[in-house]
Amino acid sequence: MRIWSIHPKYLDTKSLTAVWRETLLAKHVLEGKTKGYTNHPQLIRFKKSEYPLDCINRYLSIIYEEARKRGYNFDQSKFRTDFKACVLPVATGQVEYEAKHLLKKLQQRDINRYNEYKDLKEWEVHPLFELVEGETESWEIQ
Repeated sequence: MRIWSIHPKYLDTKSLTAVWRETLLAKHVLEGKTKGYTNHPQLIRFKKSEYPLDCINRYLSIIYEEARKRGYNFDQSKFRTDFKACVLPVATGQVEYEAKHLLKKLQQRDINRYNEYKDLKEWEVHPLFELVEGETESWEIQ
């Protein structure tokens, strides 16, 4: 499961579709609707928030908007739109890690997108997140 901290505009089609599906699964975990993935490390930052479901719904809303911009037909009924405003911290080291991880994927799957972003020095984060100084998250598999 990869719930990206970087802005979804950087994701290729496969990654955008995967993050949509995986975040819907994460939402089901937070809602107690599934027994699988309940201790998945990517859920830690949502579980630590005051309003985990509001945060995951906000995350999904941004993914949905990116998909809509690209002409994809993601189902808006899969998430709530009446979520409370929330922001989660993300460390600079985590963003750097994810950028490198994505670039490896793009180099194999979408060379045009790879060429567009390979020299990017500052990556925007998903609007749910606020960038803070720090290392790669402790839950990240390296």
